[in-house]
Amino acid sequence: MSSPILTRRGRVVLAVCVGGVAMAFAAGGRSLEAVVLPSAVALAAGYVQLARIDEPTVERTLPPEGFVGEGGEVRLAFEGPGPGGLSPTYVADVDDALDDGLEGPAGPVRTSVGDAPATYRVGYLRRGERRFGPVTVTASDVFGLFEREAVVEAFDETLAYPACREVPARLRRSLYADDAVGASRRREEFDRLREYARGDPLRDVHWAATAKHDELVVKAFAAQTERGRVTIAGETADGREDAPGRNGAGDRATAVRREGATDRDPADALAGAAASLALALLDDGVPVDLTLPGGEVSADPGARGRRAVLELAARTGPGTVGVEEADARVVADERGARYRVGDRTLAFDEVAGAPVRAAVGGGPGGGEVGDAGGTATETDPPDGVGDETAARGGVASATGGEAAGRRDEVIGG
Repeated sequence: MSSPILTRRGRVVLAVCVGGVAMAFAAGGRSLEAVVLPSAVALAAGYVQLARIDEPTVERTLPPEGFVGEGGEVRLAFEGPGPGGLSPTYVADVDDALDDGLEGPAGPVRTSVGDAPATYRVGYLRRGERRFGPVTVTASDVFGLFEREAVVEAFDETLAYPACREVPARLRRSLYADDAVGASRRREEFDRLREYARGDPLRDVHWAATAKHDELVVKAFAAQTERGRVTIAGETADGREDAPGRNGAGDRATAVRREGATDRDPADALAGAAASLALALLDDGVPVDLTLPGGEVSADPGARGRRAVLELAARTGPGTVGVEEADARVVADERGARYRVGDRTLAFDEVAGAPVRAAVGGGPGGGEVGDAGGTATETDPPDGVGDETAARGGVASATGGEAAGRRDEVIGG
């Protein structure tokens, strides 16, 4: 820690002491006792108090990873260099440095270091790796006359996922065949038991295992382990597709489109649109192969699949991909993202619904993706499934895709 330095108040008190000494010689010893001595004692006590304190270590607890627009509470716990903790405790202003993709408090947080942790709220402004630290601790004595500063090199990172929105059921279902979810032509060949996924027919529910596990369990057959996947390829455009045409009408149309351009980052638009579609399909029980400029993942329905999709979308940058054929292609530029499905082109902003809002854990301080509520997406199960499930007391969520913490894993013989 730095040496104690005088605050503005301390400089005033010091000036009073110096001036009081001069006055004391002129007015006598009584003035010295009344003015100078109390001030001198306060200055000495404040200096000694701060000189005795130890530089703390910091343990930071972060909120769960989540979508842009979400956030949570950060907790800074202070410990001393030895096993006995911090002694003595002291009052300090705590300032945790945040990168420009995070939003924190307007000023330092005041706390009693050694007695209680410092807490503050943080919001995710931009997707990607977000960094916390270092921590600046500015201690002050009880009179506010001295300050002593320590910069603690404590760093942590969390991952902010792109803002995602609901995708209409009609668009989702156009990407997979009628037998992509829940149907099997080889029903006589039993494979395993697994947890219920949206779209599974109720005739496949294993009621004995359901009663044992207190959640819907379905029978998976051999053919279901080979069901089709939806491929999604995403990239950013370089603007050449909107180059002026050879006739006046083409030029005029291009000019009109460019007038509506925004400052939106193409990579952010791509990440949000691609992740939104992939999450919605996973919630329908459909496996997804997602390729973006930052890499590719093969995701199955469940918490792990959603996490893989969101981590790739959080980290991807601009660029193109080498996938020639895909069930759905996502192209993004400064105006936003567009879905290309067959011969149709759909603007993401025009077809997407409400924002997906649910904390997604698994990072520092959180659980798996889908825990504590899962990823909230549009409720639109295949016809008849939702009503019939509700009638039998099933666990198909009425508000947000899979039930909390669901995993597409074997859970019993």
